[in-house]
Amino acid sequence: MRPGYVPARMDSDSPDASGRRRGTLALYFGTLAAYADMYLTQPILPLLSREFGVGPAQAGFTVSAVVLAIAAASSFYGPLSDVLGRKRVMVGATVLRSVATLACAFTPSFGMLVTLRAVQGVLVPGMTAVVVAYAGERYRPRDLASVVAGIIAASVVGGLMGRVAGGWIAAHAGWRAAFVAFAFSSLAAAFVLARGLAPVPPSERHGWTAAYRGMLVHLTHPPLLGAFLVGGSLFFGWIGLFTYLPYHLSAAPYGLSTEIVSSIYLVYTAGVVIAPVAGRLSARVPVRRLMAIGLAVEAIGMVAVLARPLPVVVAGLVVLVLGTFTAQAVAPAFVNTTARAAKGSANALYLTFYYLGGTLGSVLPGLAWQASGWTGVVACCAASVGVGLLANALLCGRS
Repeated sequence: MRPGYVPARMDSDSPDASGRRRGTLALYFGTLAAYADMYLTQPILPLLSREFGVGPAQAGFTVSAVVLAIAAASSFYGPLSDVLGRKRVMVGATVLRSVATLACAFTPSFGMLVTLRAVQGVLVPGMTAVVVAYAGERYRPRDLASVVAGIIAASVVGGLMGRVAGGWIAAHAGWRAAFVAFAFSSLAAAFVLARGLAPVPPSERHGWTAAYRGMLVHLTHPPLLGAFLVGGSLFFGWIGLFTYLPYHLSAAPYGLSTEIVSSIYLVYTAGVVIAPVAGRLSARVPVRRLMAIGLAVEAIGMVAVLARPLPVVVAGLVVLVLGTFTAQAVAPAFVNTTARAAKGSANALYLTFYYLGGTLGSVLPGLAWQASGWTGVVACCAASVGVGLLANALLCGRS
């Protein structure tokens, strides 16, 4: 950190209330746009299967390519933002991502689409791997949990927009039009970030070697390692179920259209509600307990989606969302407060594990689908929740 520099804290005592609100909204909008781009193809996988003549597992590569690229690139953006500064990285990556998103609309082949989706994935953590570290420098510890919960809520809204709005646009104007629309939303987000965020000087001046050394130290700290595994298990179960849900609901006995399947993703609104609540509860309830409760509720929701009646399936999805975002709303703040140094690297590592879990969750349940159908998908995802519960119980409480 620059000698004599003290990060400005955005709290209720700040004289610039309007600037504080503008900066907070910029973080939320930037997060929303990133997650919307990430999930854009999920509700239209059957359309891509038909257009390019690929099976469900192959079509799922348009999701897994993004997630795998995010997992691989997240560890890069933490040290990069430590060295160059959070705002510069977030704005630059968001601009480049809007270009990659637009390019997806003009792809001539499935292979090219998957490649461009991977490029999007490389750029997504330029926002998502940095935003919590930026908030940690701009908010007092007592406010950080609620701010992070707001960021998580914005990620839910972004995922909802990508699935619901993306599916709606694809149903009415084609899937290529959906990419065009979301490219412009990302460009708008870059503008809002550039205008709304206060400049914060780089937090580290020790270069890349020190940054990556700090990252390796995080892996030897049991509570952080446990939190990383919790994040990976959460996203594995989450993305596995929602990636192959369209195949389940478009087949017998449901036979739902793409537009109706997309509307079922409105269950995500439960995450918008629960994330801020979980953030406030973390001030009174131990975070480890909240993570355990969230994982357990997620597992209950998975059991419910095995039912045949559609209303019960939808209710199970709501329960799953509530559980997932109860844990996810507090886990990043746990990482940020537990890390002793190099917080940007700690948050980047959390996202690396998170999206590595998502990568496996977008592929392995596809194989389970081909072998055992929807029951196989649910069983595979439920196993990941068990891993998260064990990591929370055995590692997160250790000193």
